[in-house]
Amino acid sequence: MRSENTPFRGGPLDGHVLPILLGPTGHPPKWYEVPVPAHDGRPPMLHAYRREPAGHTKRLGIQRGWVYEYVPEGRERRELKWPWSKPGGGARPTGTAPNE
Repeated sequence: MRSENTPFRGGPLDGHVLPILLGPTGHPPKWYEVPVPAHDGRPPMLHAYRREPAGHTKRLGIQRGWVYEYVPEGRERRELKWPWSKPGGGARPTGTAPNE
């Protein structure tokens, strides 16, 4: 598998450059999470980094690569939004009509 040396900005990995495995599209994952084990009875922590473009070239505007930015509030959770899903997100009980 291919990997790419990707820099980190902010948080505990600020300034580090780590080899990150690339996916089938040739991009690193959108989120990188670093688990930190617990010490002295404290709960374990999870540091989250979001993938951001590293910059663009002046002349053609081609992207120069990726960088991971620290997100102190953690990874944002999303639900899948299918066109046929109701806004409430709950499933209908069996045997009920769709327009009730």
